[in-house]
Amino acid sequence: MTSCIMFQGTGSHVGKSVLVAALCRIFLQDGYKVAPFKSQNMALNSYVTADGGEMGRAQVVQAEAAGLAPSVLMNPVLLKPTGQATSQVIVLGKPIGNLSAREYHEKYNMQALGVVEEALNKLKSEFEVIVIEGAGSPAEVNLQATEIVNMRIARMADCPVFLIADIDKGGALASVVGTLELLDPSDRARVKGIVINKFRGDLKLFQPAVDFLEQKTGIPVLGVIPYFQGFRVQEEDTIPEEMLKAGRQTVENKIDVVVINLPHISNFTDFDPLEDEPDVQLRYVGKANKIGNPDIIIIPGSKNTIHDLVFLEKSGMAEAILKQDKRGIPIIGICGGFQILGRELHDPQHTESDIDSIKGLGLLNMTTTFEPDKITTQVQAEIIGSGQLLSGTSGQLVKGYEIHMGRSELRDGVQPAFRIIERSTKQTDLLDGAVREDGRVFGTYIHGIFDNDSFRRNIIDLIREQKGWGPLKADDILTVHEQRDKDFNKLADVVRNSLDMEKVYEIMGINPEEKQPLVSGDS
Repeated sequence: MTSCIMFQGTGSHVGKSVLVAALCRIFLQDGYKVAPFKSQNMALNSYVTADGGEMGRAQVVQAEAAGLAPSVLMNPVLLKPTGQATSQVIVLGKPIGNLSAREYHEKYNMQALGVVEEALNKLKSEFEVIVIEGAGSPAEVNLQATEIVNMRIARMADCPVFLIADIDKGGALASVVGTLELLDPSDRARVKGIVINKFRGDLKLFQPAVDFLEQKTGIPVLGVIPYFQGFRVQEEDTIPEEMLKAGRQTVENKIDVVVINLPHISNFTDFDPLEDEPDVQLRYVGKANKIGNPDIIIIPGSKNTIHDLVFLEKSGMAEAILKQDKRGIPIIGICGGFQILGRELHDPQHTESDIDSIKGLGLLNMTTTFEPDKITTQVQAEIIGSGQLLSGTSGQLVKGYEIHMGRSELRDGVQPAFRIIERSTKQTDLLDGAVREDGRVFGTYIHGIFDNDSFRRNIIDLIREQKGWGPLKADDILTVHEQRDKDFNKLADVVRNSLDMEKVYEIMGINPEEKQPLVSGDS
C-alpha cells in the first residue's frame, strides 16, 4: 500500500519544493521507492522528458533527489506565465493553449482534475511513498472552490499535511495561526505537523515560540529547519534574492559571468553549473549600469522574447550589451536569448505577443519567426561551429533539450553551431544555433548546454587563457551529477537532523525498521 505525505505552505516561496526534495532523498536513503508529485505548478523553469513532455523544473529536481528519471505524471499541469494575467497551459507535457487567469480558474482547471487524479493513481501503483507539494497557500479563500493543488489533492490522496512557514521573512507564527484559522475544519484536521523553515539563530531562544504554536494550534511542531548554506538545490521559479545581491560586485581571481536578468527570464537553472564552478562569479544583472566589465555575457531564455527585447531597448540594456561586444566581450544566447541576438523577430500569428515584428540586437545575421507548434525534445548534438568560444570542441557531443516556438534562419556571416544527431531517441540530422564569423558570439536552442562538463569547462578555460591564467586542475572540479548528488545528500542530512523523522513515519503509518536502508551517502 502506498503512503502519501503532503507539504503545504503559509505562502509562496516558503521552501516547499526544497523540503519535498529533501524528503525524497531521505526516503530513498531509507530504502523506499519514492516519487514526488505536484498536481499544478506555475513556473517558467521547465524541462523536457525523454518522451518529449514538458514539466516543471522543481519536480525534475525532486525526481533526481528520489533517484528517478522525470515523468510528466509528477507534474500533470504546468502553467507558464506569458503576461500579467495569462499563462500557457500544459497538460501531461503538451500545451493546450494560452488562457487568462479568469478563464483558467472559472472554466478549465476543474476539467483537469480527472487528469490529475489519474496521474496520481499511476504513481501510487508504482511507488511505496509519494511526497506531494502544494502551491501558494491553502488559505486563499477566493480560490478554495476551484483549486486543484492544495487541500483538494490532500483529500484525493487521503494524506496527512505538514504546514511550512518561512521564518526568515518574519511573521511566521501569525502566518501559521492565520492559515489554520481560515481552513475548513475537516481540512484543518488533516494538518498533522508544523515545520518552521529557514531559521537563523539560537534554537533555545526560539523554544517559547514552538511551545506557543503547539498550545495555540494543538498541532506538533515537527522541526525547525536551519537556513542552510554551503550547498545549493535548484530553485523553482525565482532567482534567489541572495544571488541577486551577491551578483552586484565582482570577485577577484574569478571569471565574471553576467546573465542578463530579463523580465520574463525562463530556465535560469541552465546556469547553475556555472555558478558551481570554483573559479566563476555568476551575476544576474537587470540594469545597464550594473553590467560593469564582465568576461562573458549570457542572454538567457525567455517566455516572452519580443517583450523582453522591448525592455532591453527601453532600459538601455541593449546599448550596454552592444558596447560590450565592441569591447571584444564574448556573448552567448540560449533559446530566447539566441533569438534576441538576431537581426529581426517576426510573430505574424501573434503566437507570443501582440507585436508583429521587432529588430533584434543584430549581433547574429539571422531572422526568427514564431510558429504555433512548440518543439519540446531531448537532443544529442555534435559541435560543428568554430571560432573563439568553440575552439577545440569541434566534434564533441553534447546533450540537452529544446523548448521553443521560434524557427531561426541564418544569413551570410554566420554558421551553425551544432548538428543535432538525435531527437527524443530518434536519429536525425538537423542544424542548430549560429556562430558569428569571429567566433565570439554564438547562440543555440539547446537548454542544459552547460550541464555538459567538458563543454562548460572548455569555455571557462578559454577565457582563463585569454586573461593569462592557467587551466584549473581537474581534481578540483566536480561533474554536474557529482555536485548535485553531493548537495542532495547534504540537504537530506540537514533536514533529517532537524525534523522529527520518527514522528513523520508514525504519522504516515510506516515502520522504517522494516526497510533495508541504503549505505549512508548512497543515492
